[in-house]
Amino acid sequence: MTTTDTIASTTPPAPSASPTATTLGQLTDETPDVMTLHTQDAFRMFTGRAADAQTQTFAIPGGRRFAAVLKSIWYLSANDNPYADWILIRVYQTLVAIRAQMAQAISEREAEFEALRRKGLNLSVLRSRSPATVALGFRSPYGYACAEAIVEFDYHVRMVKTLVLKDRLSDDDGRAAIREIGRGLRALFLEPIRWERRLLREEMLHLSRRDFLPGADEVARQRMHIAVTLFGEVPRAVFTGEDAPRHSQRRITPTAAELRLLRQVSLSIETLPVLAEPVAGQLL
Repeated sequence: MTTTDTIASTTPPAPSASPTATTLGQLTDETPDVMTLHTQDAFRMFTGRAADAQTQTFAIPGGRRFAAVLKSIWYLSANDNPYADWILIRVYQTLVAIRAQMAQAISEREAEFEALRRKGLNLSVLRSRSPATVALGFRSPYGYACAEAIVEFDYHVRMVKTLVLKDRLSDDDGRAAIREIGRGLRALFLEPIRWERRLLREEMLHLSRRDFLPGADEVARQRMHIAVTLFGEVPRAVFTGEDAPRHSQRRITPTAAELRLLRQVSLSIETLPVLAEPVAGQLL
């Protein structure tokens, strides 16, 4: 018997495929996600307002548009784009601050209701007889963060309108309390739109941290110059990844040598050589 025959005769048969190796389907929601809103203020905050040339009214982005914009930027973070990371960090921090402001206001209102209960006056919070049920189905975590803020805003408005109706707040004070939070949310919804429009232009889609490194080609350096000119110098902690978004598609872990380079490379266009003329039709 040859050596080959011996090996063949002593090698055990290959095990059958394990059931755990079966390819599983993508995870999906068991039931549709929905959001219930009781006030027109919150519903308009979510839907926004379309532009109307006939009445000369301009568009106002709502939470739905805001969620879609953040989804696009979240996807863009997969390209190792430091500016995508930066705007995600900034927007989420602002959203957290607004939600904390609402939580404080709601807590104060709830304490007022509780004080009245102790005195013997039990007041209920207003709710709609026909609330709006909105299907969500967001494809990024930022959409759900936005939805939770909208629901909290809805409850805040309900609390304020209850206190106005039941003579705990004046009409003017009630409108001011709703307007204060509403202005903050609308300003937040506007901020990332400018970033999305520019970062998702064809010539900017491939912007990444590599564009800042020595050895980057001319087109990469032009992308970097445009980004710094439009958005300013990205913070060093964001560039190195030490300050990262709560949710990101970035899956790059730099080596120790690469991290040292990220900490040392210039992030300012003033310290870099003058660029050659951009290629026609390539960069603006």
